[in-house]
Amino acid sequence: MRVAVLGLGYVGCVTAACLARNGHDVIGVDVDVEKVALIGAGRSPIIEPGLDTLLADVVREGRLTATTDLGHAISVSEVALICVGTPDQGHGQQDLTAIGRVADGIAAACVDRTKPLTVALRSTVLPGTMGRVLQRLTERGERPQAPARLAVNPEFMREGSSIDDFRRPPFVIVGSDDPAAVAALRELYAGVEAPFIETSVGTAEMVKYACNAYHALKVGFANEIAELCDALGADGQEVMRVVCEDRKLNVSPAYLRPGFAFGGSCLPKDLRALLYVGRVSDVPVPLLSGLVTSNDSLIRRGVEAVLRTRSRRIGLVGLAFKPTSDDLRESPMVALAESLIGKGCDVRIYDPTVVLASLRGANRRYIESEIPHIGLLLCDDVAAFLSHADVLVFGTSGHDAARIRIAAGDRTIVDLTHGALANSATGAGLERGGTALALSATQSSS
Repeated sequence: MRVAVLGLGYVGCVTAACLARNGHDVIGVDVDVEKVALIGAGRSPIIEPGLDTLLADVVREGRLTATTDLGHAISVSEVALICVGTPDQGHGQQDLTAIGRVADGIAAACVDRTKPLTVALRSTVLPGTMGRVLQRLTERGERPQAPARLAVNPEFMREGSSIDDFRRPPFVIVGSDDPAAVAALRELYAGVEAPFIETSVGTAEMVKYACNAYHALKVGFANEIAELCDALGADGQEVMRVVCEDRKLNVSPAYLRPGFAFGGSCLPKDLRALLYVGRVSDVPVPLLSGLVTSNDSLIRRGVEAVLRTRSRRIGLVGLAFKPTSDDLRESPMVALAESLIGKGCDVRIYDPTVVLASLRGANRRYIESEIPHIGLLLCDDVAAFLSHADVLVFGTSGHDAARIRIAAGDRTIVDLTHGALANSATGAGLERGGTALALSATQSSS
């Protein structure tokens, strides 16, 4: 394919060289004359292992050229990849000036174009950016013959290993509403050894941020655990090595699905123990401390979501901290029920795994000391439970949840299992009616 790579910084330079190596005819574009001259001579403008050799090879073979003339590059290309920077303006807000300037340049270059151009935004941008900045390419009245086909195509390359990361990334992700754009990018990346993921524009824009935030979270977590290990006389390197041996729960998709708050007899108690050790050892652990704040916030937003319905007759589906257990200790649904009762709501609960007469030990003692009135709220009959409730609150995917949703009729449903309650002003998480949906798992631990 004939490809224009717009912006020859770190991402653009490596992308251009690797696409040329894969057999595409690539023309790189940048406003920096010196950078263009270096690439044109087969020399790398950045320090990156293997890039000098790769650039020399693809330039010598005629697969890669460079220019400052954006209009010419667009005129000879089928696909344009926008790889310009989106620097921080100092307070987190992105500077999209370069993207806007490139978008205007593409639009001007396409005034007389008769063949559609696939434009992929490879720069790291927040959701909504393509719609605000690039959508103008499809709406300019002077270009009705050749609308741009838009897509978002974030990169996943690390400095120091970018060439190998381009060849074998975790995935190639393309977000677009245009099947032709997706098809063009699928062809462009045919030589890349990775799954090809087609998704929505917003998802593609957000995935890069989610990945980077998770990577930062991992670094911070490992360092805080190491600090606690040092205070307690344990080997932090060895502890984290063993932690990473667990591919079932630790290094896996487990617990990485949005849902309601965590609870149970393990996670809250053990987290508090680590925070206590941090305090007495004078070891700051703000990341671990933030987990408690975040979890409490989820429960609070769950309460707010129910109260926004302005109904008092509430039915909770699930009480235990996860659907396969009768353990009520530190269950977020218990905390939710207590808060709603305190706000004057008339609450009933359906959870067939919680049978008070069969509860024993610590679980029974917890009920008797913390929530002795819980027996008055439990319903063992679905029909009676539904007859009470004007609002159904799902905090779990178990307990016959799908069957209850189907029978919900026109009752309001508050779904806590999808982790989307942050915007309390807009009624996020609210539904009307009983359509059965696939529910994600409640966050919990055994």
